[in-house]
Amino acid sequence: MKDFWNSRYSESDYAYGEDSNEYLRLKLSGLKPGRILFPAEGEGRNAVHAATLGWEVTAFDISAEGKKKADALAAKQGVSIDYHVLSIEEAAFNPASFDALVLVFAHFHDASRKSYHQKLLTFLKPGGYIILEAFSKKHIAFNSVNEQVGGPKDIAMLYDIQGLADDFAECTPLELYEEETDLREGVYHVGRASVVRYFGMKGS
Repeated sequence: MKDFWNSRYSESDYAYGEDSNEYLRLKLSGLKPGRILFPAEGEGRNAVHAATLGWEVTAFDISAEGKKKADALAAKQGVSIDYHVLSIEEAAFNPASFDALVLVFAHFHDASRKSYHQKLLTFLKPGGYIILEAFSKKHIAFNSVNEQVGGPKDIAMLYDIQGLADDFAECTPLELYEEETDLREGVYHVGRASVVRYFGMKGS
């Protein structure tokens, strides 16, 4: 998997564009900046956007090529981000040290998804926010006819409302829903898609 992402991110264009995810922009617009964590952040478009809003940004991904692109984008935007090349298993940030946790198209297999999400939650402060957008299990019907829209083709890598509710059971869901949308993110997220969105607050 690391080789796949290094290959994709070594391309000259930004795979999912330089602009941040629309749902993330909407949610961050209503929050006071603090410390924010971006796991599986790829080429950094979302982390860099948060930094331009005044957030203190930490990000990580398994791809060294993703870090190169993220650092270049941050320099282009005149901001700094603290980006690490790490897997979820290797991530070891201080407990309860972030005000927000962002997971944008960060897909994990059913076998490990819940444990990964719960580990990431330990880094979030009580009262901190989770912002998540991912492809839903219904997305199989979309990327099976349009590969350009992207997303995993293994249904075990796709998400649903109940699964996320279980993963984040200790949190209060402020929003949790599935929606069809038209994606226009770079060259690999283009077309009609089915996504699931979660905006929640960690309990005390």
